[in-house]
Amino acid sequence: MAPAGALALAANAPAPQKGLPPLTAQTARSGGPVDPLQAALNFDAVDLQIEVFPDRQAIAGTATLSFTARAPLDTLLLDLDRNLPVRTISIGNTALRPSAWSNPEGRLRITLPRPVAAGERIVARIRYAGTPHVAVNAPWDDGFVWSKTRDGKPWIASTQEGYGCDLFWPCLDFPMGEPAVADLHITVPRGLVAPAGGVLIGREALPRGRTSWHWRIKHPNTYALALTVGPYELLSDSYHSRYGNSIRLNYWYLPPAREKARALFAEFAPTLDFFEQIIGPYPFAEEKLGVVESPYLGMEHQTINAYGNNYKKAPEGFDWLFQHELSHEWFGNQLTAGDWDDYWLHEGFAQFMQPLYGEWREGRARYAAMMDVYRNRIENRSPLVSGRARTEEEVYESGAGGPGTDIYYKGAWVLHTLRGLIGDKAFFASVRRLVYGRADPAPGNFAPRYGSTAEFEALVKAESGQDLGWFFDAYLRRAALPELVSTPEPGGLKLEWRAGGPFPMPVEALVGGERVSVAMPDGVGHLPVPPGAHVVLDPDARVLKRSMAIEAYQEGLREAQR
Repeated sequence: MAPAGALALAANAPAPQKGLPPLTAQTARSGGPVDPLQAALNFDAVDLQIEVFPDRQAIAGTATLSFTARAPLDTLLLDLDRNLPVRTISIGNTALRPSAWSNPEGRLRITLPRPVAAGERIVARIRYAGTPHVAVNAPWDDGFVWSKTRDGKPWIASTQEGYGCDLFWPCLDFPMGEPAVADLHITVPRGLVAPAGGVLIGREALPRGRTSWHWRIKHPNTYALALTVGPYELLSDSYHSRYGNSIRLNYWYLPPAREKARALFAEFAPTLDFFEQIIGPYPFAEEKLGVVESPYLGMEHQTINAYGNNYKKAPEGFDWLFQHELSHEWFGNQLTAGDWDDYWLHEGFAQFMQPLYGEWREGRARYAAMMDVYRNRIENRSPLVSGRARTEEEVYESGAGGPGTDIYYKGAWVLHTLRGLIGDKAFFASVRRLVYGRADPAPGNFAPRYGSTAEFEALVKAESGQDLGWFFDAYLRRAALPELVSTPEPGGLKLEWRAGGPFPMPVEALVGGERVSVAMPDGVGHLPVPPGAHVVLDPDARVLKRSMAIEAYQEGLREAQR
């Protein structure tokens, strides 16, 4: 998901009833400790048939979910917003009585017709319908966006990263609840198009002028199954990868923006080449690289990223929103954090990819300029990682005690500092192994995977040959930044790190125009300084550290907002 910014809505869009119908606390919660009943399920497949009714702002769905039990079970526990009342449920060939299920708070509890043993398959078919929750401020507050294009045609989208997949289908609402494969049959009124993730299996004309679009996507992220409906036109091309394979490029856009859409589409291939060069193969080459214009800013829906940046120009010369969401195909969809607590692996890496792309395009000056903007936004209110299972809100909301936008900006600066410490070879080798689970990714030899901060730390140790526990402790598990204190002493300066724990970070300096490096094995070092020589510490801003100037600047901004 993109960091907070201005919401992009179509002109003359009707004002929906935002925030209604209300959600229970359970539905608004995504992730956290996993219920044992859900942990005992292996999610094999989902076939989801959804019909969208723009005039009523309603949906009707039939979800066929296939699981393999990892332990004996007599109850199937799913997540589904109670605003979508269940009409019927069958388990296998057995139709259940309504008394066999309940959903008072958004946890759909189904009593199975008979207990199942470990290794047995459970197939549940659930019919439901209703009015889905309308987003207040998508994508930061989730739900449906019922909008209209400038010529009054329906323009509809869903977003569910924060509140979870249960906003419109029965699912396992935690990061490791991904189905192995998902089929989506999206039925919409005549004249509307329904792009979705994965591969288009077919399109069927139905009675009363309706059209059903059938998509199949493998290993989708739990919140990657999304609905986007509008009177779209399609730009399409093939990209011939440096790995020898061919990748379909698709962009669904609204016709009034045809020329701007073509300009954005021209960014697809070079941006993809950048990622394949510095990270590795595009993870979903057998499906597509897809983007769809959306009535909200953006979201990383696997192979169908939502784009709503209104084609804004930027000084770095590329569309940051498109690039950021594409980053998530590697950091979020190919590599998925097993728990929300590690979501800095998604957003920190995705944010860092932008200055890296600036460097790839223009050189180090652009990289430094973009990193400098990020530095001024770091707040340091809470650690990036807590070491316990957390919900999405506990991570993304600073008011709930989470790191908030620090998972973007501080995360990017942590990676910048790590890159400078261990060098490009070890850094990118560590990242590649984290993303693909192997050092030699090539089309066809990897699959989407789960990762964690602990795994990344171990990979960095293996690739760099250094135990950097002190580094990750200082930057991820403590909120306050290390402070570099310099004190005059005979012959030069005493340098000391104050970091709340061991912090042997070496320090570079310019002394009279000459570059020197000071080892700090115990967090303390001596910098020789000839009489009258001018000293600049960390002249290339390689190290994330406390800055009194930035703190004063941020306080001034807060005062201006009071």
